[in-house]
Amino acid sequence: MVVLKGIPSVLSPELLYTLAQMGHGDELVLADANFPASSICACGPTQIRADGLGIPKLLEAILKLLPLDTYAPSPAAVMDLVDSDKQRRLAVPVWATYTQLLDQAGSQSPIEKVERSAFYERAKKAFAVVATGETTLYGNLILKKGVMPPEQLQ
Repeated sequence: MVVLKGIPSVLSPELLYTLAQMGHGDELVLADANFPASSICACGPTQIRADGLGIPKLLEAILKLLPLDTYAPSPAAVMDLVDSDKQRRLAVPVWATYTQLLDQAGSQSPIEKVERSAFYERAKKAFAVVATGETTLYGNLILKKGVMPPEQLQ
């Protein structure tokens, strides 16, 4: 637990350090419990454990500190449903929660949907992968870091 003013307690020191190290355009994967985080991180990204935490709670905390990329068509992406789940119209209600939290953080862009294999490939190039305890199917989320204008850097 981090005990500092203004820092959400769900953000570990390791995650705070990672957020601070990221530069403009770097991506952070918030991975659900089924995501192959260790395998993906064997390809390069740093793995951060956030066991027991759901992605919405973690996302809300991260968005208090992380500027989102306003130059990208979308600073957030989810793994799209595979065809069989689309055919059976699998609902993913957590996407609406992500949209609400991103809107509250000032994002005006829709969440991008990325095909499953392409999502894994993109995750391999991410700066870091946060392995969470999120149990929702298709709960994975990628965030792209933006820039801080000079007037906000004080």
